[in-house]
Amino acid sequence: MAQSPKPESRIGRFAGLLAARYTRFVRNTSTVVYEPSDAVARAGEIHPFILAMWHGQFVLMPTLHQGAFPVSAIAARHSDAAVVRTMLGEFDIEVVQGAGAGERKRDRGGATALRIATRLLKGGSTFSMTADIPPGPARKAGTGITMLARYSGRPIVPFAVATSRFLVLPTWSRMTINLPFSKLAYVIGDPIWVPPDAGEDVLEERRRAVEAGLNRVTARAYEIVGGNLARVTPPAPPEALTAPAAEGLTLKLYRGGTRLFGLVAPLLLAVRGRQGKEDPERRGERYGKASLPRPDGPLVWVHAASVGETNAVLPVIERLLAEREDLSVLLTTGTVTSAALAKRRLGPRAFHQFIVLDVPEYVRAFLSHWKPDLAVFAESEIWPNLVMESSARSIPIALVNARMSARSSKRWKRLKGISLPLFSRFDLVLAQNDQLARAFKGLGARRVQGIGNLKIDAPPPVVDVMELERLRQALDGRPILVAASTHDPEEEIVGRAHALIARKLPRFCTIIAPRHPARGKAIAEMLRGKGFRVALRSEGKLPDADTDIYVADTIGELGTLYSLTDIAFVGGSLIRHGGQNPVEAVGHGAVVLTGPHWTNFRDFYTALLRRKGAREVSSAEELAAAVEQILTQEGELERMRGGAKTALASLAGALDRTVEALIEMLPEGSRVRRAS
Repeated sequence: MAQSPKPESRIGRFAGLLAARYTRFVRNTSTVVYEPSDAVARAGEIHPFILAMWHGQFVLMPTLHQGAFPVSAIAARHSDAAVVRTMLGEFDIEVVQGAGAGERKRDRGGATALRIATRLLKGGSTFSMTADIPPGPARKAGTGITMLARYSGRPIVPFAVATSRFLVLPTWSRMTINLPFSKLAYVIGDPIWVPPDAGEDVLEERRRAVEAGLNRVTARAYEIVGGNLARVTPPAPPEALTAPAAEGLTLKLYRGGTRLFGLVAPLLLAVRGRQGKEDPERRGERYGKASLPRPDGPLVWVHAASVGETNAVLPVIERLLAEREDLSVLLTTGTVTSAALAKRRLGPRAFHQFIVLDVPEYVRAFLSHWKPDLAVFAESEIWPNLVMESSARSIPIALVNARMSARSSKRWKRLKGISLPLFSRFDLVLAQNDQLARAFKGLGARRVQGIGNLKIDAPPPVVDVMELERLRQALDGRPILVAASTHDPEEEIVGRAHALIARKLPRFCTIIAPRHPARGKAIAEMLRGKGFRVALRSEGKLPDADTDIYVADTIGELGTLYSLTDIAFVGGSLIRHGGQNPVEAVGHGAVVLTGPHWTNFRDFYTALLRRKGAREVSSAEELAAAVEQILTQEGELERMRGGAKTALASLAGALDRTVEALIEMLPEGSRVRRAS
């Protein structure tokens, strides 16, 4: 039995009805050809079967069988696919919601759809599906279609439909809109059977047979109608580079421009120094003037932007040093707060410097002094001069825990003159997931792996035990919510939620730790203006029995605050910022609430929400209701903690894989493993 999805939106249903009418109009106004001529009759003889087609070439599929036999089909379960689901329903095609994961390795309902499709085929319904899976690669059959054939015992039949007149949309699959008053061809290929005991080799051979069969029928359909097959054929992915791309004019212009930047750099650093963003005593490090001598032996240089990236790479540094007793590590960062963190956390044989400004002369001075045996950049810290000059000196370069927003990816793609020579100079890119790995490949990276996120394996933020005890005594057992890493105007939303919660939990206290502590006083003034009693941590105050909201506008105390609470709202998620890291809260036993905008940590939140280890809220009312339920419903807190633990365990392992890969990149002559 197929799923019973919730009703489609009005807009989706209306568009689906129009699409169904348009599809019938194209069919009824076109001259129709079948190949073979008795294609529908032959299909009826082998029914039920798996009707396979390429993505983007399916618009006229519902008009093939004309009610000759029952047909069902798979369609994505997201809201954007409502048009397709409604259209299929208008042709009496039963819809199974789901989609294959493809290279994304993400559950999109494919496993459930596979089970339902198997039952439908065994129950006498032909099942229609596209062989290739969004977002590509196009025209490459996935494994789901051959697994369905194996489980159901029914054959795969390649199918194509084409019209002489059509439009092509610039999508990954070259989505084709058939036009009326055309010559229309339906072409059905020979059935492909998959034995029920097929092993991996046979499944792969049949998968390739599906690809070949679909390519044949597609080419034949366009040949019959006289259509240009090239127009509907997605471009082949670019061949991977085997060597770094040549430095083009655009990149040369950028590098020349940074020389001019060197003229104003002292003024910029002076301004930042007055703002507390630079350490004036170590300003020379920004010009490539080292304040420490280079140690003897092999040296790994690790660069991280700020506190978040530093927390992610610190375990890598610790493991590298434990693995190699002859190794030293230089950590560079760009912020005062990350320098303070490095001072607290770096052990023997590891030391910190501020990152040199990306000016060719400064970079050369930096590299001439440190002479690293390996350069490791974290996440999205990609500075052209640092990368190009390191490559010019034959220093192996790795990008670890690599990530990139969709916006940044589009920007890099537009700047191919910079991105191609730049990314092709990385000897290894270890991306946070497979989707990001594909993005880096598309930008020219030559060796890319999606291995997971280092932040899963990073230890939780440190706890100041004495401050934790002081806060506990001050709060005296009051139920609390920590709203961490908040952005404007999330503090106002949290304030409204506090008012709602306090009506039912009178002793309730909210602690707000803004992402940018300098906003603390402004947040306190705003909340006081709304009638809340507020205490400010930067003023040395502790919450007392009368404090409604405590603003923790200090640096480096998230570990202490997370240890204080059972529930944490992680900010940057009620606005279109993309969210902040939830793993730090989970590591201290706090269950996580998030707004709907968590794309910066998609893998984490997808796993947490799927296993009910976190909750998504979109308003003050929903935030208040979630807090109240978790604190008052018996067993809910422990259920969520268990779900969060399971979710994050499923994502672990990036640390081991990263360290192993980096050790392999070190020169053979310096590889001396410490005896265990």
